[in-house]
Amino acid sequence: MGGDLRHGGPPGGPDTGGTPSAAEPRPVGTPKAVGIVWALLGLNTLGSAGAKTVVALPRSLIQMATMGALVAAFALALALNPRLRIRASAFLFLLTLLLVPSVIASVQVDVGFGALFRCARLALFVGTLWLLSRWWDGSLTFVRYHIRMYFAVLVLVAVGLVVAPGTALPEYYGGRLVGALWPLTPPQIGQYAAVAIGLTVLLVLGRRADRTSAVVVIVPSLVLLAFTHTRTATLGLLIGLVLAIGSLILTSAAARRFFAWAVLCATVAAVVFSSALRAWFLRGQSQQNFANLTGRAKVWDALLAEPRSTGEKVFGTGLGDKSFDGLPIDNSWLAVYDEQGLIGVTIVAAVIAVLGGVALLRPPSLPRACAIFLIGYCAISSYTEVGLGDASAYLLHLALAASLLVAPAAATPLPTAEIPRRRIPRWARR
Repeated sequence: MGGDLRHGGPPGGPDTGGTPSAAEPRPVGTPKAVGIVWALLGLNTLGSAGAKTVVALPRSLIQMATMGALVAAFALALALNPRLRIRASAFLFLLTLLLVPSVIASVQVDVGFGALFRCARLALFVGTLWLLSRWWDGSLTFVRYHIRMYFAVLVLVAVGLVVAPGTALPEYYGGRLVGALWPLTPPQIGQYAAVAIGLTVLLVLGRRADRTSAVVVIVPSLVLLAFTHTRTATLGLLIGLVLAIGSLILTSAAARRFFAWAVLCATVAAVVFSSALRAWFLRGQSQQNFANLTGRAKVWDALLAEPRSTGEKVFGTGLGDKSFDGLPIDNSWLAVYDEQGLIGVTIVAAVIAVLGGVALLRPPSLPRACAIFLIGYCAISSYTEVGLGDASAYLLHLALAASLLVAPAAATPLPTAEIPRRRIPRWARR
């Protein structure tokens, strides 16, 4: 991407309740290698299970690549920050605290080694974020890392669609877009497209990206989002943008104009294309199937009706693959309750509440608007997607929001050398 999207704007904005340590001066600049660490974290969250690809990739090979990316990210972050200088952050503290119920539930004999492996992965993920927190200064640097990372994934998806359209639009997913070169599901692609679109729109409104670069990102991402038929990502994008732009209306004329035009276009589209939009939204499902959320409600009812001991209710059953009786849970809150218990649900709720509360208390700014978009998107998606309790793209979105809500440390004034007093001879004083 060209233009202003390549350059970070002046730091601005609020903090997440975390302040830099007294011994840590404000970073002069963010090393370019930090962007590589962020991209490696994103690679780790892509996962290893999904659609069938053009070239059959062994799952063990994909898992080796994703876990190797996480180890490499931690090692590179440690090399960039060898003195372990970090920012105190309520968000990262709560994520670290989430490890407690995860480990307690996962050390049980009947849980298996996989749960402990997932705990180690979460610990490594959170540890890498702690190391990166040194460069969290409320600027838009990490926003650009985020957009570039997910736009690269979307380019890979688009190439797969062009090379093998039959594999990218399979019948077993109802003709929805999947990853033909890397095993990505429609909800994953929809999520990446929605986040890239939302953040780019906000950069344009804040005049931190030129329109050419924005069109290059937004138009292909919208096309891919439409091909995925992902309702959750679409609603998260729309509601997140409404919240984010609403936070800028009082201070930005561009935000007011965009909001007015968006409302007008949405009204016209709802009237003219109502039947087409309804058909796209239903995806050929019956009203009954749509009412029980494509079978999700049955899994949720069975999970809540499952008998549990007091320990399982409090600490959960250990980190797993976010499924119940072989069926996906597809709800972050119930997945956290199942794996990390009521303590895990309380901690995750505290994460959302702390980030949302701090964002609301900060003065209007573009970084604050981007953070509100990400928090709103994750909150909406948590109803039909999982990931808030484990290393995932959703935690990476919230980490980006936390970095945007950090106030820059006050610059330490340079010490001035004391000017020596000139000695005046006694005869001159007379």
